[in-house]
Amino acid sequence: MTQSVTIDFVSDVVCPWCALGATALEQAIENLAGEVSVELTFKPFELNPDMPAEGENAVQHMMRKYGRSAEEVAAGKEMLMDRGQAIGLRFDLEKRSHFYNTFDAHRLLFWALQEGRQIELKKGLLRAFFSEGQNPSDRETLVRLAAEAGLDTARAREVLASGAFAKEVRELEAFYREHGINSVPAMVLNGRHLVSGSQSVEYYEDMLRQMARAPAEA
Repeated sequence: MTQSVTIDFVSDVVCPWCALGATALEQAIENLAGEVSVELTFKPFELNPDMPAEGENAVQHMMRKYGRSAEEVAAGKEMLMDRGQAIGLRFDLEKRSHFYNTFDAHRLLFWALQEGRQIELKKGLLRAFFSEGQNPSDRETLVRLAAEAGLDTARAREVLASGAFAKEVRELEAFYREHGINSVPAMVLNGRHLVSGSQSVEYYEDMLRQMARAPAEA
């Protein structure tokens, strides 16, 4: 009998550790197909909610925000690319020239969940930013990624232009902050168990098995 697990994956689309965690989790879910059934939902978190529309140079941003030297930023890039390569995730961080505001991307993801295409859109957003250096705050880019995820382009434009789901996204962001989530990725399993940070495929497999057994053991 297949056991089920729910996961609320709190993350941002410009967070490299979120991309690593999402990729590893996806592989763990695939590896446990037939054993554990997972209901995965992505929840919003903004690393830089005050980021201006034009964004900020990626190297300068990392130096300013985290107090790193240019050499430390470069070393961090190499480490992330190595981590990504190990799980088949292509980071091309030379193309990631800027960090951008992600609020519109989160509004679109909220809508995509209602349409049953949120995971597809999330994967597209991560690929566009980390592998192709595209701007996730650009609305034409967002519409194109929505179409690639199987969503209606006219409705995507309407969502972006109207400010739809802004209230819902803000409320979700506040909810997770109030519950102590101040860094991402963070996963809430079965509504009560928190797993923080980016972990390995094997770690997620063990975690899913434990969570799947937990209800029967309660």
